[in-house]
Amino acid sequence: MKITVIGELCTDIFVYGETKRLSPEAPVPVFNPLYVERNMGMAGNVVENLKSLNQDVTIKHLHQFQPIKKTRYVDDKSNHMFIRVEEGEETITPLELTDSVIDEIKESDAIIVSDYNKGYLNEEILLEVAYHSRFIIMDTKKKIGNKILSSFNFIKLNESEFLKHDFDECWLNKILVTLGSKGARYIDNIYPSPDPRETIDVSGAGDTFTASFTVKYLETKNVEESIIYANEMASIVVQKRGVSVPIIRQKK
Repeated sequence: MKITVIGELCTDIFVYGETKRLSPEAPVPVFNPLYVERNMGMAGNVVENLKSLNQDVTIKHLHQFQPIKKTRYVDDKSNHMFIRVEEGEETITPLELTDSVIDEIKESDAIIVSDYNKGYLNEEILLEVAYHSRFIIMDTKKKIGNKILSSFNFIKLNESEFLKHDFDECWLNKILVTLGSKGARYIDNIYPSPDPRETIDVSGAGDTFTASFTVKYLETKNVEESIIYANEMASIVVQKRGVSVPIIRQKK
């Protein structure tokens, strides 16, 4: 199985620390860093999830060359985030669809587009990618229209993103809506989360859902089974803090 992920890559940095007093200069907490954790974020987290879910999958990631960093300052005990600092999103160069990139797309069993709407992918590029794809699913921050809907197999949106659209009913069989701790909706059916008891951190849960759905759908071609599996995997990562994956790969 070969899957190509297309979308922006960033480094997620979590600075965990503690705060015991307010600053004498302003009514803000004084943050004392204790330790730092780093991982690949945005579309890079989709890649890490795919690696975790299936060791036999061959993965290619097409992403921008400009570095993006997202640094979160988080209280170690409560997991409360004080602030998130972002760097490098202003100068993204769009994907160039060279012959080698198109060949990569054609040779893939599935394309996952993880579009954070930072300028790497526009509608023209997305339509060209979809044209050359065998199977294509997208998680996007863009507002999308009928051209995109007609060209993609599935679009994954969270509930707030879905409510910004006014989709015709004919497209609902292509739209997967994640509902947080409530699970996911597809057409008129709600698929509840298997373990909604405790949500510690939702960072990256959408990436887990998209990766898990794709892996299971390629295996079964069954939407219901794939949603149930994706819900199960997403329910695991939200019970961990930071950006995480559902299954740790075993070293050979």
